[in-house]
Formats: sequence, structure tokens, C-alpha cells
Amino acid sequence: MNPLATTTDRGILSVLFLMSGLGKIGAYAGTAAYMSSLGVPSVLLPVVIATEVLGAIAIVLGWQTRVAAFLFAGYSLLTALIFHTNFADQIEKIMFLKNVSIAGGFLLLVANGAGPLSLDRRLAK
Repeated sequence: MNPLATTTDRGILSVLFLMSGLGKIGAYAGTAAYMSSLGVPSVLLPVVIATEVLGAIAIVLGWQTRVAAFLFAGYSLLTALIFHTNFADQIEKIMFLKNVSIAGGFLLLVANGAGPLSLDRRLAK
């Protein structure tokens, strides 16, 4: 496996979640209201933010990669099912498929690990 490719892949998969988590901090009230409007308790917002930000950092660093990637795969599928099932809306259909595709990318990380340029590899020595 190409070390540069696996490191780049981890970064590409993570940037969306890092930016999304940080964005939720800046738009806390609006995000909480949106969650509530779809039946998701807004008290979960701090957990969502922590998951997105800390999970993204773990993936970028290649720390506990298989565990974090597995959790993100499930998270991506869950958010697709909760927030993006209005398939009459083309944008929502695309968002659903985007989340499913991202879950697939994370499952590849579960299968292959973080690669040689990672904390997982460094700590295993």
C-alpha cells in the first residue's frame, strides 16, 4: 500500500467531518434547532461535535484508525438515514448517496488500516 496515498485518503475522508464539527460550534443554535426539527434531541449536539472533531483528528493522525473509521462508517450511514431520506428532493438524494459513499471509504480504512505513516504503526513498534 502506498504510504502517501493512505495518508492522503485519511485526510480527505476527515476534512468534511472536521469542518462540519467546527461549523456546528459556530452555528450552535441553528444546528440544535435543525436537529430538533427532525426529532433528534438537541442535547446530543455536543456529542455530535465531539465525534466529528475528535474522530476526524484521530483519523488524520492515524490513531485508533480501525475503530474510528468503523464508528464514522456507522455515523455516516445513520446520518444519511436520519437527515437525507427525502428522495423526492434531488439534493437530499445526492446527500444520502454521499454519506453512503463516505461510509464505504471508512470501511476501506477498517479493512486496510491507517498505513505506514500513522500513529497506529508508530505505536505498534
